[in-house]
Amino acid sequence: MNSHIKRWLTAIVVVPVLFAVIAWGGETGFFALIVAVILLGIHEYSNMVLDASQVNEKIQALVISALIPVVFFLGSPEMLTGLLCAAMLTVFILYLARIKKENFDLTPVMKIIFGVFYVSFLLSHLIWLRRGESGVLWIFFVIVLAFSGDVAAYYVGRTWGRRKLMPLVSAGKTVEGVLGLVAGSALGCLIFSWFFLPQLFPWHAIVLGVFASVLGQLGDLCESVLKRAAGVKDSGSLLPGHGGILDRLDCLLFIVPCVHYYRYYFIS
Repeated sequence: MNSHIKRWLTAIVVVPVLFAVIAWGGETGFFALIVAVILLGIHEYSNMVLDASQVNEKIQALVISALIPVVFFLGSPEMLTGLLCAAMLTVFILYLARIKKENFDLTPVMKIIFGVFYVSFLLSHLIWLRRGESGVLWIFFVIVLAFSGDVAAYYVGRTWGRRKLMPLVSAGKTVEGVLGLVAGSALGCLIFSWFFLPQLFPWHAIVLGVFASVLGQLGDLCESVLKRAAGVKDSGSLLPGHGGILDRLDCLLFIVPCVHYYRYYFIS
C-alpha cells in the first residue's frame, strides 16, 4: 500500500480517538494519555540509543519518564525540580555500582538523562498547558499550529521546493517548505484563535504561530539527527505510514513548552 495512503488511514483511525480523549476525557483521561505516549516515546528512544544488553538503563529511563508526568500532574514546580535532581543523582550512582572493569564509559548515563528530559520532561508540559484557563482549547491550538504548518510545508515544498534546508540531516526539507510551514502555522493559529480563543489578541496568535513553528521545525531536525546517529530510518513502526511515536512528536516536543511559557509569561 502507498505510504501516503497509509498515513491518511492511520490518521483517520487515531485522530478521532485523540480528539475524544482531549475534549471529553477530563484532566485524568488526558493525563493517562500523556503518560502512555511518553512511555511509548521513551521506549522508542531507548531502543534507538541503547544496546539490547542495556536492560537496566532502559528500565531506569522508563521509570523516571513515568514519574515526571506524575509530578507535573500532582506536584509542584519545586517537587519537579527535586525529582529531576534525584533522578540525575540516582542514574549516576547506579552506574557507579555496576563498574566492574576499567572501562569508564559514561555514555549510557548521558543517554538516559538526555532521554528523560527530551521525551518526558518536554512533553509533560502538555499537562500544565491543559490545566490553565481554556486548557482544552489551548491543546487544540497547539495541534492546529503543528498540523496546519505540517500540511503547508508538505504541499509548498512539494510544489515549489528547490533549495535544500539541511541535506545532511533531512534530504527532503526545503527552504520553501519551511516558509510555507511558518505561513501555514501563523494563519492556522490566527483563524483558530479568532473563532475559539477570542481573548487571544491576533498579534499573539501570529507571534506564537511563527516562533513556535520555527522551533517545531528545529525539533523535527533534531529528531532526524537522533535517528541518523542511531542508523535508523524511523524511530519505530507503531504508526503505519508515519513511523513511530517520536516521528509524530518531534515538532511537538519543542512547540509545547514554547506555547506554555509564552502563555504563562505574556498572556496570563
